[in-house]
Amino acid sequence: EVQVVESGGGLVQAGGSLRLSCAASGFSFDDYVIGWFRQAPGKEREFVAAISWSAGSTYYENSVEGRFTISRDNAKNTVYLQMNSLKPDDTAVYYCNANRLTGTLMDDYWGQGTQVTVSS
Repeated sequence: EVQVVESGGGLVQAGGSLRLSCAASGFSFDDYVIGWFRQAPGKEREFVAAISWSAGSTYYENSVEGRFTISRDNAKNTVYLQMNSLKPDDTAVYYCNANRLTGTLMDDYWGQGTQVTVSS
């Protein structure tokens, strides 16, 4: 089965750190852009960070830049989101997305989400 699987969420106090993982199952991340999104209760899903698997280019939403770091491990076919200096506003379900556009064909996979809760 082709899917992406997130892990690493949990409960942490403000100022703490967590590392989320996103692993590809049944396919390779080659040529994909892998992104992290989050959705807080009552809010729309929003972009957090992304990485281009081939080039390694990274992108961040303004509120997390300098606190979060997205990286990849080629051998493990896994993307990580290191989250430091966490704030209560970071509380949300975090989703991993893998997206690839080949000509007019798009491959798009979402994980099931992992809960991150930051207490004040």
